[in-house]
Amino acid sequence: MMSANFDDLSAAVRYALETTRATTVCPFHDEVMIRVGDDAAESHAYERAKRILKSDGTAHQPDAVRQEIGRQLAIAADGRCPKCDRTGAAG
Repeated sequence: MMSANFDDLSAAVRYALETTRATTVCPFHDEVMIRVGDDAAESHAYERAKRILKSDGTAHQPDAVRQEIGRQLAIAADGRCPKCDRTGAAG
């Protein structure tokens, strides 16, 4: 089970994206988040993130959740790890 500080909106959204399989982490480059491209999973991640409670029992604001999901999806690599593609291109 993933341990995260859900008071941190960024961590809560990352958890929701990963657990709904909207994103995945490259098995060789753990700093690279990969966007899977599944609209249903992304919608599910938004719904899950809206329901994650902070330690004080409140939820994050839906607009803030939406913006953070958009930010994380925008910086994620599309479909493939660019670092793996670079290292594999030499062959």
